[in-house]
Amino acid sequence: MFTRFAIASAATLIASPPTHARPPASAERGEIVSSCSRYGNGCYSAPVRQGPFGPQMRLKGGTWIDCKGSCKDTLREETVDFWETQRERSPQR
Repeated sequence: MFTRFAIASAATLIASPPTHARPPASAERGEIVSSCSRYGNGCYSAPVRQGPFGPQMRLKGGTWIDCKGSCKDTLREETVDFWETQRERSPQR
């Protein structure tokens, strides 16, 4: 009886489709996001993929980071305007 149950369970698992959600079509196509500096520091483009908690983008060093709201704004704040963003967010003395 146990072996018949084990075989039936294994067959069900093999025949079942995966339960995880598919990434959106834009992430499957290999979307690229571009953003330019507000301070004249140039522009930067990065690939976007669907991560476990939403869209992610890859930085120059290969690190994937989550988009915080808009991927375009996150890319600008984390690359070309990094130091200006740090200065804007720091407490004034």
